[in-house]
Amino acid sequence: MLTVFGKRNSGRFCDGLSRRSFLKIGGTALSGLTLPGLLRLEAEAGIKRSHKSLIMIYMCGGPPHQDMYDIKVDAPNEIRGPFKSIKTNVPGVEICEKLPRLAKIMDKVVPIRSVVGARDSHYSYQCVTGHHDQNAPAGGWPHIGSAVSQFQGPVDAGIPPFVSLCYTTKHRPYNEPGAGFLGLGHSSFRPTGPSRDDMVLQGITDDQLSDRRTLLTSFDSFRREWDRSGKMEGMDTFTKRAMGILTSSEMFNSLDLSKEDKVTRDRYGEADLTKPKGDGAPRTPQNFLVARRLVEAGARVVTVNYGFWDWHGNNFKTAEDEFPVFEKGLTALVEDLHERGLDKDVTVLAWGEFGRTPKINKNAGRDHWPRVCSALLAGGGMKTAQVIGSTDRLGGEAADRPVSFQEVFATLYHNLGVNLNSERLFDFRGQPQYLVDPGVEPIVELV
Repeated sequence: MLTVFGKRNSGRFCDGLSRRSFLKIGGTALSGLTLPGLLRLEAEAGIKRSHKSLIMIYMCGGPPHQDMYDIKVDAPNEIRGPFKSIKTNVPGVEICEKLPRLAKIMDKVVPIRSVVGARDSHYSYQCVTGHHDQNAPAGGWPHIGSAVSQFQGPVDAGIPPFVSLCYTTKHRPYNEPGAGFLGLGHSSFRPTGPSRDDMVLQGITDDQLSDRRTLLTSFDSFRREWDRSGKMEGMDTFTKRAMGILTSSEMFNSLDLSKEDKVTRDRYGEADLTKPKGDGAPRTPQNFLVARRLVEAGARVVTVNYGFWDWHGNNFKTAEDEFPVFEKGLTALVEDLHERGLDKDVTVLAWGEFGRTPKINKNAGRDHWPRVCSALLAGGGMKTAQVIGSTDRLGGEAADRPVSFQEVFATLYHNLGVNLNSERLFDFRGQPQYLVDPGVEPIVELV
């Protein structure tokens, strides 16, 4: 916790603060023990407003598309499985019978049944950057949250533009990549880590902290003379961000679900942080509610990792346990955004890194299938009440309207109001880079 009270017998400055306490506050850019230091370390470890924003839900492991939004009623049993399809409130659109809540709000969402271009690799990289990590530019491709931070910056000094609610997973590639060639200053703020304990200002006034900001500026000027690595600029950003968070209650309040009434909390469902699924993330639907609170407070991009979807065995038994919890939280989020008038401004995207095999294996599971997968979109002012794309009779190939990851990202940037041509971006070698390949357009059916 941030504190300013030192031992009484230590040296003291004229304002009554101890020398030891001054080092803890005033040396935020140097010590690595306070909020900016934690922000920096986490970034290096990978670990009611009108602004446009994005809530991205990453489903670690690859959810089974043909058991959720693309039921193959005419396929043989070894392909179709035991789940039946049910009608939704959109005529002609059917989904899995185990998703009845979603069926009732199908007019507010858009399943994409024909996402292509995945690879057989359990990693979040493509889902959060739009690119594969193979042949990445110097420094790596940036997370979409980092790109939005670069192009648009914060809405409010007390709320970082990019907040990650993702938990650190045992399988490291599930964890989000950093800011890539955009630099550390555009990394995510991760309140699920130790940073949260530093967000409460204890025992010091805003005026006193402002004095330390002046001293920090002096320290930074000195350090710039010898630090030419590029990290100094990122550190400055972390320090400024920390100051904004520490002098504002908005961030901490946004994370405090006790400020929501019990009816709303119950609507999303219960979180269980003690039981990560496999080597993925915990099953935490209430983080969807935290994400809504954060975008209301001013965050532009909020990411959530949810559950473990790598079901090589007991696919259908697991689905019967997992689907209701996920569906409850997701539908509550979508309905909540509509009820609060945020559906035109907040885009929601839920997806995983690839799909699952059409054929059910000997363990009643489905294996990896990168040839086609699915995604679910909502909000963002998009044209909902439709399905985009289709797969063949067995659910193994895109039969109609294949959609690339790049098209999805072009749509997200469009919804966020980001003009990717407003400034040129360069990697660590000084080579120009494009976050979305030239010629790739937003999904025309949605915008």
